Amino acid sequence: MNYLRAFTQVLTDDSLVSASKRLTSLKRREMDSDIKIFAGSSGQEFAKCMCKYLGVPLGKTSVITFSEGNTYVKIEEHVRDEDVFVVLPIGLDPNNEFVELLFWMDAFKRSGARYVTAIVPYFSYAKGDKKDESRVSIRARVCAECIELAGADRVITMDLHAAQIQGFFKKPVDHLYASPLLAKYIKSIMSDNIVVVSPDAGFVKNARKFAAKLEVDFAVGDKTRIAHDENAEIMEIIGDVAGKNAVIIDDFSLSAGTIVETAKILKKRGAKSIIACLSHIPLSSKGVDAIEKSDLSMVISTDSINNPRLKGSSKIKIISVAPLFAEVVKRMHNRETIGDLIDNIPEDVFNASIIALHH
Repeated sequence: MNYLRAFTQVLTDDSLVSASKRLTSLKRREMDSDIKIFAGSSGQEFAKCMCKYLGVPLGKTSVITFSEGNTYVKIEEHVRDEDVFVVLPIGLDPNNEFVELLFWMDAFKRSGARYVTAIVPYFSYAKGDKKDESRVSIRARVCAECIELAGADRVITMDLHAAQIQGFFKKPVDHLYASPLLAKYIKSIMSDNIVVVSPDAGFVKNARKFAAKLEVDFAVGDKTRIAHDENAEIMEIIGDVAGKNAVIIDDFSLSAGTIVETAKILKKRGAKSIIACLSHIPLSSKGVDAIEKSDLSMVISTDSINNPRLKGSSKIKIISVAPLFAEVVKRMHNRETIGDLIDNIPEDVFNASIIALHH
């Protein structure tokens, strides 16, 4: 009986060693495989910039929109047992872009992809994060559940309108921030006498963090919005802004109403120069025109949305966050931490972002 137990133990130990070797081999093969990045209709330029940073080709796909409005998507290469990343901002055409993202999630899962990560640089429906009146939908929660049910194993996004939206997802969400990149760029173009300005009380926490990165003071706008429109009124600025270079920060702007009104009040209160930093810029044509005629000398934002309305603007500058997303993808692929990217931008990522700077 003792001999039998010993023989069984030897077999068990050998099986464990063999299994461990197979697992190590599998992990090494996954690490050595190419990063697979694909793009939906609205994510082509962003994905190409990511691929340039990573030195990998963009995955082959095709999209057809039929005459009645239906969308057809197809993956044009092998993805079985691969880890894939699908880039598709939900921005200027949110309904169609959202549905297309669901189709891509389904297509990759049905094609045998091992792990599918949705890269959504801008998540438009994040604005619908709560039930703030009777008989309304919590749209962000509905979208989150649909993305998961369609097949997403993970989501990478940036500057959600409310950070708690991550809790709407049961799957992991990597929530990135544009502020470290924007703050580093501000340091490179403005030397001193800076004051960071939050347009309203709701963005004070973000303004305080941004000001801490620049090691400067911050001020707050007293904003009111009466209806569910894009018109806001800035009543007053709380804080010392006279003779200073003001930097207004916000997560996004549709009409530019808030940042233009804030700039107007800052000018009245004696601000020396006024610029604005936005994480996302889904501006309307009227919004672009409003900025051109405003007291703002510059508006700095990111390419989380490919917005053709910005072309020709003399005041709007775009810095690419695609290298940041690409760095996250590289580290995930290599099983490395991404925690330090939340607050700090490595020099190579920053330099790649600035190279992509354009009007």
